[in-house]
Amino acid sequence: MEPEDVEPGDAIHPGRPVVVDRYRGAARINHWVTATCLILLAISGLSLFHPSLFFLTALFGGGQVTRAIHPWIGVVLFFSFAGLFFRFWRANLPTRTDAVWLSQASDLLAGHEERMPEVGKYNAGQKFIFWSMTVLILILIASGLLIWEQYFTWVTTIPQNRVLVLTHSLAAVVIICVWIIHVYAAFWVRGTLRAMVKGNVTGGWAWRHHRRWLRELVSVRKVSP
Repeated sequence: MEPEDVEPGDAIHPGRPVVVDRYRGAARINHWVTATCLILLAISGLSLFHPSLFFLTALFGGGQVTRAIHPWIGVVLFFSFAGLFFRFWRANLPTRTDAVWLSQASDLLAGHEERMPEVGKYNAGQKFIFWSMTVLILILIASGLLIWEQYFTWVTTIPQNRVLVLTHSLAAVVIICVWIIHVYAAFWVRGTLRAMVKGNVTGGWAWRHHRRWLRELVSVRKVSP
Protein backbone atom coordinates (compact mmCIF):
# COMPACT_ATOMS: atom_id res chain seq x y z
CA MET A 1 0.00 0.00 0.00
CA GLU A 2 2.28 3.03 -1.16
CA PRO A 3 3.99 8.08 -2.89
CA GLU A 4 7.52 8.23 -3.69
CA ASP A 5 9.28 7.41 -0.46
CA VAL A 6 12.81 7.20 -1.80
CA GLU A 7 14.87 10.06 -3.14
CA PRO A 8 15.75 9.33 -6.78
CA GLY A 9 19.39 10.10 -6.22
CA ASP A 10 19.67 7.39 -3.60
CA ALA A 11 17.93 4.67 -5.54
CA ILE A 12 20.68 2.97 -7.56
CA HIS A 13 23.65 1.29 -5.93
CA PRO A 14 26.62 0.97 -8.33
CA GLY A 15 29.41 -1.55 -8.15
CA ARG A 16 27.22 -4.56 -7.34
CA PRO A 17 24.14 -6.33 -8.68
CA VAL A 18 21.64 -3.57 -9.26
CA VAL A 19 19.42 -2.96 -6.24
CA VAL A 20 16.77 -0.25 -6.26
CA ASP A 21 15.57 1.37 -3.04
CA ARG A 22 11.78 1.41 -2.84
CA TYR A 23 10.76 2.13 0.76
CA ARG A 24 12.50 3.74 3.69
CA GLY A 25 12.40 2.24 7.17
CA ALA A 26 9.69 4.58 8.44
CA ALA A 27 7.37 3.63 5.58
CA ARG A 28 7.95 -0.07 6.17
CA ILE A 29 7.23 0.24 9.90
CA ASN A 30 4.09 2.24 9.08
CA HIS A 31 3.00 -0.49 6.66
CA TRP A 32 3.53 -3.35 9.11
CA VAL A 33 1.73 -1.53 11.95
CA THR A 34 -1.24 -1.09 9.60
CA ALA A 35 -1.08 -4.74 8.51
CA THR A 36 -0.91 -5.96 12.12
CA CYS A 37 -3.93 -3.84 13.06
CA LEU A 38 -5.90 -5.22 10.11
CA ILE A 39 -5.15 -8.79 11.15
CA LEU A 40 -6.06 -8.18 14.79
CA LEU A 41 -9.25 -6.37 13.80
CA ALA A 42 -10.25 -9.15 11.41
CA ILE A 43 -9.77 -11.85 14.04
CA SER A 44 -11.41 -9.92 16.89
CA GLY A 45 -14.24 -8.72 14.65
CA LEU A 46 -14.98 -12.22 13.35
CA SER A 47 -14.93 -13.58 16.89
CA LEU A 48 -17.75 -11.20 17.81
CA PHE A 49 -19.60 -11.59 14.51
CA HIS A 50 -20.99 -15.10 14.98
CA PRO A 51 -21.25 -17.50 17.97
CA SER A 52 -19.40 -20.22 16.02
CA LEU A 53 -16.33 -17.97 15.93
CA PHE A 54 -16.52 -16.83 19.54
CA PHE A 55 -13.67 -19.19 20.46
CA LEU A 56 -11.31 -16.71 18.78
CA THR A 57 -11.85 -14.31 21.68
CA ALA A 58 -9.55 -16.58 23.70
CA LEU A 59 -6.67 -15.09 21.73
CA PHE A 60 -7.41 -11.73 23.32
CA GLY A 61 -8.26 -12.87 26.84
CA GLY A 62 -12.01 -13.46 26.51
CA GLY A 63 -15.13 -11.83 25.13
CA GLN A 64 -15.16 -8.74 27.33
CA VAL A 65 -11.53 -7.93 26.64
CA THR A 66 -12.08 -8.45 22.92
CA ARG A 67 -15.04 -6.08 22.90
CA ALA A 68 -13.01 -3.50 24.80
CA ILE A 69 -9.86 -3.54 22.66
CA HIS A 70 -11.41 -4.03 19.19
CA PRO A 71 -12.44 -0.38 18.75
CA TRP A 72 -9.12 0.90 20.10
CA ILE A 73 -7.23 -1.18 17.56
CA GLY A 74 -9.50 0.40 14.96
CA VAL A 75 -8.42 3.86 16.09
CA VAL A 76 -4.75 2.84 15.79
CA LEU A 77 -5.48 1.46 12.31
CA PHE A 78 -7.05 4.73 11.23
CA PHE A 79 -4.09 6.86 12.26
CA SER A 80 -1.57 4.33 10.96
CA PHE A 81 -3.24 4.15 7.56
CA ALA A 82 -3.48 7.95 7.52
CA GLY A 83 0.32 7.95 7.66
CA LEU A 84 0.45 5.65 4.63
CA PHE A 85 -2.14 7.71 2.81
CA PHE A 86 -0.22 10.98 3.12
CA ARG A 87 2.98 9.22 2.08
CA PHE A 88 1.57 7.55 -0.99
CA TRP A 89 -1.55 9.25 -2.34
CA ARG A 90 0.22 11.22 -5.07
CA ALA A 91 1.85 8.11 -6.53
CA ASN A 92 -1.56 6.42 -6.58
CA LEU A 93 -3.41 9.06 -8.58
CA PRO A 94 -5.04 7.55 -11.70
CA THR A 95 -3.39 8.08 -15.08
CA ARG A 96 -4.29 7.24 -18.67
CA THR A 97 -1.86 4.35 -18.56
CA ASP A 98 -4.00 2.72 -15.87
CA ALA A 99 -6.91 2.34 -18.30
CA VAL A 100 -4.62 0.67 -20.84
CA TRP A 101 -3.16 -1.56 -18.13
CA LEU A 102 -6.62 -2.69 -17.06
CA SER A 103 -7.70 -3.35 -20.63
CA GLN A 104 -4.73 -5.70 -21.01
CA ALA A 105 -5.05 -7.40 -17.61
CA SER A 106 -5.72 -10.71 -19.37
CA ASP A 107 -2.17 -10.64 -20.73
CA LEU A 108 -0.86 -10.21 -17.20
CA LEU A 109 -2.88 -13.15 -15.90
CA ALA A 110 -1.71 -15.26 -18.83
CA GLY A 111 1.92 -14.56 -17.97
CA HIS A 112 2.61 -12.18 -20.86
CA GLU A 113 3.68 -9.19 -18.81
CA GLU A 114 5.95 -8.00 -21.62
CA ARG A 115 2.79 -6.92 -23.45
CA MET A 116 1.70 -4.64 -20.61
CA PRO A 117 2.30 -0.87 -20.79
CA GLU A 118 5.14 0.62 -18.77
CA VAL A 119 3.91 1.83 -15.38
CA GLY A 120 5.25 4.10 -12.69
CA LYS A 121 5.68 3.18 -9.04
CA TYR A 122 2.22 1.61 -8.89
CA ASN A 123 0.08 -0.13 -11.46
CA ALA A 124 -3.71 0.11 -11.72
CA GLY A 125 -4.23 -2.97 -9.55
CA GLN A 126 -2.13 -1.55 -6.73
CA LYS A 127 -3.93 1.78 -7.01
CA PHE A 128 -7.25 -0.03 -6.76
CA ILE A 129 -6.10 -1.66 -3.52
CA PHE A 130 -4.91 1.69 -2.15
CA TRP A 131 -8.11 3.61 -2.85
CA SER A 132 -10.35 0.71 -1.81
CA MET A 133 -8.56 0.52 1.53
CA THR A 134 -8.88 4.29 1.92
CA VAL A 135 -12.64 4.33 1.36
CA LEU A 136 -13.31 1.19 3.42
CA ILE A 137 -11.26 2.37 6.41
CA LEU A 138 -13.15 5.67 6.39
CA ILE A 139 -16.45 3.77 6.40
CA LEU A 140 -15.23 1.47 9.17
CA ILE A 141 -13.97 4.23 11.44
CA ALA A 142 -17.10 6.36 10.96
CA SER A 143 -19.55 3.50 11.55
CA GLY A 144 -17.36 2.00 14.27
CA LEU A 145 -17.29 5.19 16.31
CA LEU A 146 -21.06 5.60 16.11
CA ILE A 147 -21.69 2.06 17.39
CA TRP A 148 -19.02 2.26 20.10
CA GLU A 149 -21.28 1.55 23.06
CA GLN A 150 -19.02 3.01 25.71
CA TYR A 151 -18.88 6.46 24.16
CA PHE A 152 -21.12 7.16 21.18
CA THR A 153 -24.32 5.09 21.08
CA TRP A 154 -26.26 8.02 22.51
CA VAL A 155 -25.76 9.76 19.14
CA THR A 156 -27.92 7.31 17.20
CA THR A 157 -31.32 5.69 17.52
CA ILE A 158 -31.76 1.91 17.69
CA PRO A 159 -32.82 1.62 14.01
CA GLN A 160 -29.87 3.79 12.97
CA ASN A 161 -27.57 1.68 15.08
CA ARG A 162 -28.72 -1.47 13.33
CA VAL A 163 -27.99 0.06 9.93
CA LEU A 164 -24.57 1.15 11.14
CA VAL A 165 -23.76 -2.33 12.45
CA LEU A 166 -24.75 -3.83 9.10
CA THR A 167 -22.69 -1.22 7.24
CA HIS A 168 -19.69 -1.85 9.49
CA SER A 169 -19.97 -5.61 9.01
CA LEU A 170 -20.26 -5.41 5.23
CA ALA A 171 -17.31 -3.02 4.99
CA ALA A 172 -15.29 -5.37 7.20
CA VAL A 173 -16.01 -8.35 4.94
CA VAL A 174 -15.03 -6.36 1.84
CA ILE A 175 -11.80 -5.03 3.37
CA ILE A 176 -10.80 -8.56 4.40
CA CYS A 177 -11.29 -9.65 0.77
CA VAL A 178 -9.25 -6.69 -0.50
CA TRP A 179 -6.52 -7.48 2.02
CA ILE A 180 -6.42 -11.12 0.88
CA ILE A 181 -6.01 -9.96 -2.74
CA HIS A 182 -3.22 -7.62 -1.66
CA VAL A 183 -1.36 -10.39 0.20
CA TYR A 184 -1.87 -12.89 -2.61
CA ALA A 185 -0.48 -10.43 -5.17
CA ALA A 186 2.54 -9.75 -2.96
CA PHE A 187 3.43 -13.46 -3.05
CA TRP A 188 2.29 -14.09 -6.62
CA VAL A 189 4.56 -11.37 -8.06
CA ARG A 190 7.86 -12.84 -6.99
CA GLY A 191 10.19 -10.34 -5.32
CA THR A 192 7.44 -7.91 -4.27
CA LEU A 193 7.47 -8.83 -0.58
CA ARG A 194 11.16 -7.97 -0.40
CA ALA A 195 10.29 -4.30 -0.90
CA MET A 196 8.42 -4.14 2.41
CA VAL A 197 10.89 -6.38 4.24
CA LYS A 198 14.26 -5.08 3.09
CA GLY A 199 13.15 -1.81 1.54
CA ASN A 200 14.59 -2.54 -1.89
CA VAL A 201 14.02 -4.60 -5.02
CA THR A 202 16.28 -5.98 -7.69
CA GLY A 203 16.86 -3.99 -10.84
CA GLY A 204 15.35 -6.84 -12.83
CA TRP A 205 12.15 -6.72 -10.77
CA ALA A 206 11.88 -2.96 -11.22
CA TRP A 207 12.51 -3.24 -14.98
CA ARG A 208 9.93 -5.98 -15.43
CA HIS A 209 7.11 -4.65 -13.27
CA HIS A 210 7.60 -0.86 -12.94
CA ARG A 211 9.75 0.15 -15.88
CA ARG A 212 8.63 3.77 -16.09
CA TRP A 213 9.39 4.25 -12.38
CA LEU A 214 12.87 2.80 -12.90
CA ARG A 215 13.48 5.03 -15.92
CA GLU A 216 12.52 8.06 -13.85
CA LEU A 217 14.94 7.08 -11.10
CA VAL A 218 17.81 6.39 -13.48
CA SER A 219 17.29 9.62 -15.39
CA VAL A 220 17.98 11.71 -12.27
CA ARG A 221 20.26 9.39 -10.31
CA LYS A 222 23.28 10.55 -8.38
CA VAL A 223 25.95 7.89 -8.26
CA SER A 224 27.02 7.13 -4.69
CA PRO A 225 30.77 7.19 -3.94
